Amino acid sequence: MTTNEAELQAGARATAAGEPDGIDMLTIEETIKIALNASRGQLQVSTLIDLQAQLRGHIALLREPARQAADQMWRGATRWHRHITRLDGIERQAEQELSPLPFGALIEVQLMARDCQWLLDGYKENWR
Repeated sequence: MTTNEAELQAGARATAAGEPDGIDMLTIEETIKIALNASRGQLQVSTLIDLQAQLRGHIALLREPARQAADQMWRGATRWHRHITRLDGIERQAEQELSPLPFGALIEVQLMARDCQWLLDGYKENWR
Protein backbone atom coordinates (compact mmCIF):
# COMPACT_ATOMS: atom_id res chain seq x y z
CA MET A 1 0.00 0.00 0.00
CA THR A 2 1.41 3.38 -0.96
CA THR A 3 1.32 6.48 1.19
CA ASN A 4 -1.38 8.01 -0.99
CA GLU A 5 -3.52 4.88 -0.69
CA ALA A 6 -3.12 4.91 3.10
CA GLU A 7 -4.10 8.60 3.21
CA LEU A 8 -7.15 7.98 1.03
CA GLN A 9 -8.24 5.02 3.13
CA ALA A 10 -7.76 6.99 6.35
CA GLY A 11 -9.72 9.89 4.89
CA ALA A 12 -12.53 7.60 3.77
CA ARG A 13 -12.70 6.01 7.24
CA ALA A 14 -12.70 9.46 8.83
CA THR A 15 -15.54 10.62 6.61
CA ALA A 16 -17.48 7.48 7.45
CA ALA A 17 -16.77 8.02 11.15
CA GLY A 18 -18.14 11.56 10.92
CA GLU A 19 -14.85 13.35 11.64
CA PRO A 20 -15.22 16.84 10.13
CA ASP A 21 -11.52 17.42 9.47
CA GLY A 22 -10.69 14.03 7.98
CA ILE A 23 -8.69 12.65 10.91
CA ASP A 24 -9.87 9.30 12.22
CA MET A 25 -8.27 9.14 15.64
CA LEU A 26 -9.45 5.60 16.37
CA THR A 27 -7.80 4.20 13.25
CA ILE A 28 -4.58 6.06 14.02
CA GLU A 29 -4.57 4.79 17.61
CA GLU A 30 -5.12 1.22 16.40
CA THR A 31 -2.26 1.46 13.88
CA ILE A 32 0.05 2.82 16.59
CA LYS A 33 -0.93 -0.01 18.94
CA ILE A 34 -0.28 -2.65 16.28
CA ALA A 35 3.09 -1.09 15.37
CA LEU A 36 4.26 -0.90 18.98
CA ASN A 37 3.27 -4.53 19.55
CA ALA A 38 4.74 -5.83 16.27
CA SER A 39 7.63 -7.53 18.05
CA ARG A 40 5.32 -9.83 20.02
CA GLY A 41 4.64 -12.20 17.13
CA GLN A 42 6.41 -13.60 14.11
CA LEU A 43 8.42 -10.76 12.59
CA GLN A 44 7.32 -10.27 8.96
CA VAL A 45 9.02 -7.56 6.90
CA SER A 46 5.93 -7.29 4.68
CA THR A 47 3.84 -6.44 7.76
CA LEU A 48 6.36 -3.80 8.77
CA ILE A 49 6.25 -2.29 5.26
CA ASP A 50 2.45 -2.07 5.48
CA LEU A 51 2.64 -0.49 8.93
CA GLN A 52 5.18 2.02 7.71
CA ALA A 53 2.87 3.03 4.84
CA GLN A 54 -0.08 3.42 7.20
CA LEU A 55 1.95 5.46 9.68
CA ARG A 56 3.24 7.68 6.86
CA GLY A 57 -0.35 8.37 5.88
CA HIS A 58 -1.33 9.21 9.45
CA ILE A 59 1.69 11.48 9.85
CA ALA A 60 0.77 13.24 6.61
CA LEU A 61 -2.72 13.92 8.00
CA LEU A 62 -1.48 15.13 11.40
CA ARG A 63 1.43 17.16 10.06
CA GLU A 64 -0.65 20.11 8.86
CA PRO A 65 -2.42 20.77 12.20
CA ALA A 66 0.99 20.52 13.90
CA ARG A 67 2.46 23.11 11.52
CA GLN A 68 -0.53 25.38 12.06
CA ALA A 69 -0.03 25.11 15.82
CA ALA A 70 3.64 26.09 15.39
CA ASP A 71 2.57 29.12 13.36
CA GLN A 72 0.51 30.30 16.36
CA MET A 73 3.47 30.10 18.76
CA TRP A 74 5.96 32.86 19.44
CA ARG A 75 8.98 31.97 17.31
CA GLY A 76 11.54 32.83 19.97
CA ALA A 77 10.07 30.53 22.60
CA THR A 78 11.70 27.30 23.72
CA ARG A 79 8.32 25.60 23.29
CA TRP A 80 8.20 26.64 19.62
CA HIS A 81 11.77 25.48 19.03
CA ARG A 82 11.11 22.05 20.57
CA HIS A 83 7.87 21.68 18.63
CA ILE A 84 9.29 22.64 15.23
CA THR A 85 12.49 20.63 15.73
CA ARG A 86 10.51 17.49 16.60
CA LEU A 87 8.14 18.04 13.69
CA ASP A 88 11.02 18.51 11.23
CA GLY A 89 12.63 15.30 12.51
CA ILE A 90 9.38 13.38 12.14
CA GLU A 91 8.97 14.56 8.57
CA ARG A 92 12.56 13.66 7.64
CA GLN A 93 12.26 10.21 9.22
CA ALA A 94 8.94 9.49 7.51
CA GLU A 95 10.60 10.06 4.14
CA GLN A 96 13.35 7.49 4.77
CA GLU A 97 13.31 4.01 3.26
CA LEU A 98 12.71 1.15 5.65
CA SER A 99 15.74 -0.88 6.68
CA PRO A 100 16.13 -4.15 4.76
CA LEU A 101 17.05 -5.90 8.02
CA PRO A 102 14.01 -7.19 9.98
CA PHE A 103 15.12 -5.93 13.40
CA GLY A 104 16.17 -2.55 12.00
CA ALA A 105 12.82 -2.23 10.21
CA LEU A 106 10.99 -3.09 13.43
CA ILE A 107 12.83 -0.38 15.36
CA GLU A 108 12.17 2.19 12.64
CA VAL A 109 8.45 1.36 12.54
CA GLN A 110 8.17 1.55 16.32
CA LEU A 111 9.94 4.92 16.37
CA MET A 112 7.59 6.14 13.65
CA ALA A 113 4.65 4.92 15.76
CA ARG A 114 5.95 6.95 18.73
CA ASP A 115 6.27 10.02 16.51
CA CYS A 116 2.74 9.47 15.26
CA GLN A 117 1.56 9.18 18.88
CA TRP A 118 3.22 12.51 19.70
CA LEU A 119 1.41 14.15 16.78
CA LEU A 120 -1.91 12.56 17.77
CA ASP A 121 -1.55 13.57 21.42
CA GLY A 122 -0.79 17.14 20.41
CA TYR A 123 -3.75 17.14 18.04
CA LYS A 124 -6.09 15.82 20.75
CA GLU A 125 -4.87 18.40 23.26
CA ASN A 126 -4.95 21.17 20.66
CA TRP A 127 -1.17 21.47 21.00
CA ARG A 128 -1.37 22.21 24.74
